[in-house]
Amino acid sequence: MTDMVSTGPNGAGSAASAGGSLPEETMRELREITARYPQARSALLPMLHLVQSVEGRVTSRGIEACADILGISAAEVAGVATFYTMYKRRPVGDYHVGVCTNTLCAVMGGDAIFERLKDHLDVGNDETTEDGKVTLEHVECNAACDYAPVVMVNWEFMDNMTPESATQLVDDLREGKEVHSTRGPRICTWREAERVLAGFPDDRADEGPAAGPASLVGLQVARENGWTAPESGRRSVSGRARGTAEAAAEAADTRRAEAETKLDRSPADVEGGKGSNPEADGKGTSE
Repeated sequence: MTDMVSTGPNGAGSAASAGGSLPEETMRELREITARYPQARSALLPMLHLVQSVEGRVTSRGIEACADILGISAAEVAGVATFYTMYKRRPVGDYHVGVCTNTLCAVMGGDAIFERLKDHLDVGNDETTEDGKVTLEHVECNAACDYAPVVMVNWEFMDNMTPESATQLVDDLREGKEVHSTRGPRICTWREAERVLAGFPDDRADEGPAAGPASLVGLQVARENGWTAPESGRRSVSGRARGTAEAAAEAADTRRAEAETKLDRSPADVEGGKGSNPEADGKGTSE
C-alpha cells in the first residue's frame, strides 16, 4: 500500500504519510481495538482516532489499513472519515483550537474571538500556523452554552473566553507553556488526545470536574428547596416489564389448566355434555 504525499494548508508535504504501511505496533493496536466489539466493524471510529494519533490526520494508508483489518472497502472507510468533522484529511497542528460560532456563543463573542485569532495567527479556517503548533477551526455547538463563548483545545473546554484571553491562550500554546483547561485538566497534544479517543487511557481521567458550577445551578437550587421529581404513579420501565411478564405467566397458567381439564374428560362425556365426575353425573349412587 502506498500513500500520496499530501500538501498541508501552507504548502508543506506530510512526511508522516509519504508512503509505505503503518508501523507494525499501530497495526497490532488497530487489531486490538476490533477485539473490543462483538462486530468488528463497530471498531471503525476508534480505529480512525488511532490513525490520527499516529499520522496527525486520516491518511490514505490509514484508510487502507482499517479496510484490510475489517474486511471492508477503502471507500466505506473513507465515507466515514469524510462524514464526521472530527476526522481530518489535512495535517493538524499540536493544538487544535476550535472556536464555537454557533448561535449563543456567536452573539456572546464567539465571532469576535474567531476573527481576532485568524488575524493574530495569520491563518484561515481549518488552517495551521507555519510553526505547526496551532490549527484553527470554527466549530458547531460544544454543548457548553452556560459558559459561552467557549473555545476548545484538543477537546478540552476553555470557558467564558474573550478575544484577549483567546489570544493569550494560543500564544502560551505556541511558546510551549503548560496550559490547563478552565475546568482543570492539563492540555495535551492533538495526537495524545486522539490516542485517548481511540480507547487507550492516559490515566488522567480524574483531572478536573465532570461538570462546572454553572451547569449544576439548577441541581443546587432544587436541593436547597427540597424539590424532587413528582411521583406520578408511573411504574419504571423495569416495573412495567415485570408486570407484563407476570401477566403473561398468569395467562399461560390459565391456558394450561384449561387444557388439563379437557384431557380429563372422555370423548363420550364431551359429546354428551357430561363432566368427568361420576357423582355429579348421577353415576355411582344407590338406586
